[in-house]
Amino acid sequence: MNGMKLKYWLIVFLLLPTVANAQRTRMKKKDSNAKGTVFAYWGYNRSAYTKSDIRFVGPNYDFTLAEAIAKDRAEPFSTSAYFNFQNLTVPQFNARIGYYFKEHWALSVGYDHLKYIYDDNNSVYLSGYIGSGVDEVTSWEGTYSGEPVTTQNDYFHYENSDGLNYLRLELTRTDNFIQLGGKDQFVLSSNLGLSAGPILSFNDFKFAGDHDRRTISLSGYGFSANAGLRFEFFRHVFLQTNMAVGFHHQLRVRTRPNDSSSFARHSYGFAEADVALGFLFYIKSKNGCDSCPTW
Repeated sequence: MNGMKLKYWLIVFLLLPTVANAQRTRMKKKDSNAKGTVFAYWGYNRSAYTKSDIRFVGPNYDFTLAEAIAKDRAEPFSTSAYFNFQNLTVPQFNARIGYYFKEHWALSVGYDHLKYIYDDNNSVYLSGYIGSGVDEVTSWEGTYSGEPVTTQNDYFHYENSDGLNYLRLELTRTDNFIQLGGKDQFVLSSNLGLSAGPILSFNDFKFAGDHDRRTISLSGYGFSANAGLRFEFFRHVFLQTNMAVGFHHQLRVRTRPNDSSSFARHSYGFAEADVALGFLFYIKSKNGCDSCPTW
């Protein structure tokens, strides 16, 4: 009996270092910018645009409105707009999912739901040609070469409010530079990124007495650079702020749903700021504990 007890305690003694080492491996902290980390976030944005020269082409007209001003359209804050699941896509929002393919470096896909609203009382310069009888509302007719005009929303309007959807692929560099708590429960990280991708437009256009809404087209492309901060909590939840600047080139924004020859074309710079809530998932841990918690 004493021999059996001795063998038992000897086995426990021999296995104890292995068990302790396994526990240390299990409790090893993961870095949120390490290879194998997945992240996803949802947030809301504001945007601003430079002036642009918008060319409009259609049946018997081809004219440009130069130095046009446009703004975004932020949804007024309300619980129904921002916390009702059915209305989540009504405000200007950002959605993204990404993967760290190596230490500090991630690729992500998603889109920024922006809104581009041509200003009312827009003081612009009219150039180009408008055929006789095309627009009896404004009496624009003939050939123009930079004449100043002021457009009114009652008879002329252009917007991408449903929206100006920037579908972008992003390469991001992340660095953790402040870590607090016994197990780094709180981390402050920096994000630097470059993005590019197509633009999906939902266009509203009012001209020549006709007002068409939600005309859909893959209208062009954009590219941008961004910088931001990520505030991480317990390695799995984060709040993120971001600033971006970029360029959009809309080559062919369809303006009439039943006429593919009617379109608008322009390019402009933009700036965007957003705030997002996100989550981190560790699907490929380098220490072998896979999805084990870190706190």
